[in-house]
Amino acid sequence: MNLAALTRLLGEAEDEGEITALPYAATLGLRYRRADAGFIIAMPYKADLNGAPGRLHGGTVAGLLEIASLAQLIHALGSETATPAIKPITVTIDYLRAAQCEETLAAAIVTRMGRRIANVRAEAWQKERSAPVATAHMNVMLDRR
Repeated sequence: MNLAALTRLLGEAEDEGEITALPYAATLGLRYRRADAGFIIAMPYKADLNGAPGRLHGGTVAGLLEIASLAQLIHALGSETATPAIKPITVTIDYLRAAQCEETLAAAIVTRMGRRIANVRAEAWQKERSAPVATAHMNVMLDRR
């Protein structure tokens, strides 16, 4: 992943826009919007994203959650003078219900920021944030060389 390009994009970001720095994000048509605590990432519905008939493919939901997690981590690191390299260690996705063929949103929070490891939790929802379709937990190594 070209995280340096994503870092530049989000660091210089307007209040909303498209995520074109990552090819996978561009393929999914991901958009970002600034929120009080970071970013909300939106994945508009496209027929290409279908898995089973009438449902989004789980891989697209997982990609949305991963990018929302990375965006939030980049936001949290924003005040550092030298942004460390971000290397995902593990990503665990919990699918809670079938994602319908409609826009899906995701947001994340950094639950722990250490010197070498950060933990991020994300959730994806459709119509109501209180009814997530999937959640993710991501462990990331921060390479501060």
